[in-house]
Amino acid sequence: MQTLAAPSATAEHPLITAMRRRAPAFVELRRDLHRHPELGLHETRTAAVVAERLQAFGYAVHRGLATTGVVGTLQRGTGRRRLGLRADMDALPLQETSGRAWASMHAGVMHACGHDGHTATLLAAAEHLAAEGRFDGTLHLIFQPAEEHPGGAKLMIEQGLFERFPCDAVFALHNMPGV
Repeated sequence: MQTLAAPSATAEHPLITAMRRRAPAFVELRRDLHRHPELGLHETRTAAVVAERLQAFGYAVHRGLATTGVVGTLQRGTGRRRLGLRADMDALPLQETSGRAWASMHAGVMHACGHDGHTATLLAAAEHLAAEGRFDGTLHLIFQPAEEHPGGAKLMIEQGLFERFPCDAVFALHNMPGV
């Protein structure tokens, strides 16, 4: 019988330690994405940044679903399980007045709903999973355009997302800007 020792009260989980190491780079990435927001189906710069990062991490990169959608695929082992992780990339047609150093550089367009953070978070997970993740199966990272309008998920599905990148389950998150 195997027993698991309780973690030390002072020890930090290795995943937390690894993500803390990565955090400064991904905070800067989020701020860069925030400075350069793009409306739905026009996320060309964002999609290029995502594709470049995924490729550098070792993912097979697929572009073009719903115009600017990006899917990164990573295979490990011989397992048949297929997991999808999804983030949205689009901004809103709003004027930013925050005055922050990383405020939108595009008049009338801003990341008011946190999609810049969603994209940066999934890219941080992508880097970790490629470098240190231990899983047996296929991982599809889905970067969806036009979550706000006019329905990028529907377009991606209609254009064959799950036929090309089948998933047994798909997970996403939504942060709460300002918290």
